[in-house]
Order: sequence, then C-alpha cells, then structure tokens
Amino acid sequence: MTDASGIALVTGARRSIGRHLAEHLLATGYKVVGASRQQAEWKAEGYHDIPTDITDEAEVGRLMKAVRSLDGSIEVVINNAAVSSMNAALLTPGSSVKQMMDTNLVGTFLVCREAAKLMRRNSYGRIVNLSSVAVPLRLQGQAAYVASKSAVESLTQVLAREFYSYGITVNALSLPPIDTGMTRGVPKEKLKQLTDSLPVDRMGSLEDVTHALDFLISKNSGSITGQILSLGGL
Repeated sequence: MTDASGIALVTGARRSIGRHLAEHLLATGYKVVGASRQQAEWKAEGYHDIPTDITDEAEVGRLMKAVRSLDGSIEVVINNAAVSSMNAALLTPGSSVKQMMDTNLVGTFLVCREAAKLMRRNSYGRIVNLSSVAVPLRLQGQAAYVASKSAVESLTQVLAREFYSYGITVNALSLPPIDTGMTRGVPKEKLKQLTDSLPVDRMGSLEDVTHALDFLISKNSGSITGQILSLGGL
C-alpha cells in the first residue's frame, strides 16, 4: 500500500498495464486521471478519463488544464503510453520509427514537462516513466523501440536533476515481457528466448509492476531519483 493522496495521472490507461496501474492507484486512495488517445471503455469511482494524444503539445496542455480543475493537486504521473513494433531494421518503415519516437519519447517529455509545472507549485511530485528490458538486452528486431526507450531512460536521468529542487523525483521502471496485447503478437519461441536470458527466467506479472511502483511513488522515497529500476534481474 502507498501513502496515497491527491491526483495520479496515468497515460495509456485505457487497457492492459495502464488500466491495471490506474485501478491499483484508485484502490490505494488516489483520484486517477487516465489519458489515452481513445475513450476508455471502463469506469470507476474516482476515475476521470480524458482522451488525449500525448504527441500533440496543445492536447497535453488541455489535459493539464483539466487536471488543474479537479479537486486536489497532482502528485503522481505514470508515463505508460507507448507503441512498439518488432521488425528487422532493414524492413522497418520510417513512419513506424517516427510513431515510436513521437509517442514513447516526445509524448513522455511533454507530459513530464507540463506535469512538473503543476507539481512544483506544491514542491512535491513523483514521476515514473516506463521503459523495457529490451534496452539493456539490445533486443534484435526492435531497433527503433529500443532507441526510443533508451532516450526515455536518458530523459529520466536528466529531468531528475532538473526537477529535484522542486521536490519532484523522476525514475524509470524497466519492464520484462508481460502478458499483454503488446506481447501476444510475439512468437512464443521469441518470448521464451527473451525470458531465458533474464536472471528471473519467467514472464513478468502486473503485481511485479505495482510492487515496484509503490516503492517509487512513496512519500518516503524522496531520495530515490534518476534511477532505472529493472524487473527481471537485470
């Protein structure tokens, strides 16, 4: 359990990991704002769904204006929204590379920047950006995705330095393969090869993610910033 209060923003909260994190934060006492391109198909008390294209600077601005209108201050941001594509580099179209960079990197940057403007008013905030073990594994077939998540990790470490004087911590959570829509299209033998390369040689679980998240967003974790916390033993 966390020492929850205030508002938590989760991007990509419409389904999968994002929905699980949003529901977990609701259960721990946060008022939760979900931001996905499309309207969420689920509802819950305390959950506010605000469809947003995080690659659009103006839409991110409108999202934060809506957050500011809610009762309470924003305390937690989880940058979960991401797109991925598994393809050999020679066969990857530029449009796919641009989409991954725009969503995974630019979108994360815009949400971090605008959320920090609100958080610094109260000299407090916890930002967690989701990354992937595909980065340290240099996973073949995901060159653009790995590049985008590598950039997210570097962004996390720089923003941690820039935002700390405002009472805001910025960390990244690097996830192993988890049974979601993103991994269900990956051949089973490829997933097994990937999990076998991890010290914790199994698929990750949603509970693994929430346990680590609770630590990073705790009010007692004020000295933990600029860290890349990898699940799976890396």
